[in-house]
Amino acid sequence: MLFSEDNYRFMYAALQEAENAFVENEVPVGAVVVHNNKIIGRGYNQTERLKDATAHAEMIAITAASNTLNNVRLTDCDLYVTLEPCIMCCGASLLARLNKIYFSTHDTKFGACGSIYNLANDGKYNHTLKIYSGLYENESKLLLKEFFNKLRL
Repeated sequence: MLFSEDNYRFMYAALQEAENAFVENEVPVGAVVVHNNKIIGRGYNQTERLKDATAHAEMIAITAASNTLNNVRLTDCDLYVTLEPCIMCCGASLLARLNKIYFSTHDTKFGACGSIYNLANDGKYNHTLKIYSGLYENESKLLLKEFFNKLRL
């Protein structure tokens, strides 16, 4: 699938957030929420720093976006994230009523947008998400691989 220049720009911003996580010795996952072609929420993994298992990049970006719009519903917003969302993050995306999720690479251990589960489109909820993958896939994989190789040293 071909993506627009804007799609690449927003995923690149998410990748920059993932690099922030890498620098802070967090699993390098980054996310941004976009509304009307503008980033309104940013986040990167901070589970170690905050000692909080829920401090995933997506959760932080969704919270920031909700605060920006002063609304729990993000119906006209899209999420860009460097790794396929887990069950928790996909659930939060459904509850926030996000429109689309773009992710870089699949997560074969926890992925909930097609890899292990497909919560986004299983038809059991009153909302579905449009899912797209592959934007900056190699860059995201490389960053994750570099991080885990560094841990093993």
